[in-house]
Amino acid sequence: MNWQDLARMIDHTLLRPEATPEQIIRLCSEARECSFAAVVVNPCYVTLAVSQVCDSLVKVATVVGFPLGATLTSVKRFEAEEALRLGAGEIDMVLNIGALKSGDRDLVLSDIRSVAEVTHAHGGLLKVILETGLLTDEEKKMACEISVAVEADFVKTSTGFLGGGATVADVALMRRIVGNAVGVKAAGGIRTTDDAKAMIAAGANRIGTSSGVSIIHEMRGGL
Repeated sequence: MNWQDLARMIDHTLLRPEATPEQIIRLCSEARECSFAAVVVNPCYVTLAVSQVCDSLVKVATVVGFPLGATLTSVKRFEAEEALRLGAGEIDMVLNIGALKSGDRDLVLSDIRSVAEVTHAHGGLLKVILETGLLTDEEKKMACEISVAVEADFVKTSTGFLGGGATVADVALMRRIVGNAVGVKAAGGIRTTDDAKAMIAAGANRIGTSSGVSIIHEMRGGL
C-alpha cells in the first residue's frame, strides 16, 4: 500500500467541542492537500466544511446522536436530514447503546433504520458507531447484524470519546460478522501509520483519525 491509497481511506476528523472555524478551515485544507476520503466535523460546521472542499473529491461527514447515542430517534433523523440538506454526504451516527445492552433489538433496529432511510434518500452514506469499548462481543455481533439488516454502509468502532478506541480484535470481529456487505471503519486512538495498517489488515476499509496528516507524513518519510 502506498501513501495515496492509505490517504483515500482516512476520515480526517475534528470533533472537539472547542474547535474553532479557523481550525475547521485548516482541517479542510489538509484534507484537500492529502486527498483524504472525508473530513468529519460537528453539525454546526457542515456548511463551512462544504464551502472549503466543494471543488475537490473530499466528502463532508458529520455526526448524529453524538457522542452518547441516547437521543430520540426522531431527533437523530432530523439532525441527519438537516446536515444532508446543508451538503454533508456521510453521516456517522451513534446507535442507542443502552437499548443494545438491554437486548432491545427492535429499538436499535428502528433507530438505525430511520437514519438510514433519510441518509440514503439524500444519496448519502451511513456509518453506525457501536462504541465497542462499552460492549460485549455478543452485543457487538448483534449491532453488526442489525446494521447489515437495515443496509447501513459502514459499522464503526468508536466515537473516541467513550469507553476506549479501536482495537484489532474488534475490527476483525466486525469484519467477520458483516462480511463484504458493509464497510468497517476503525476510529479512536489511531495515531501512527502502524496503527492504521494494523486496522486495515484486520479488515477496516476506512480509518477515522485526527492524526491523518502525521500518519501520511510518517509514511511518505518512510518511503
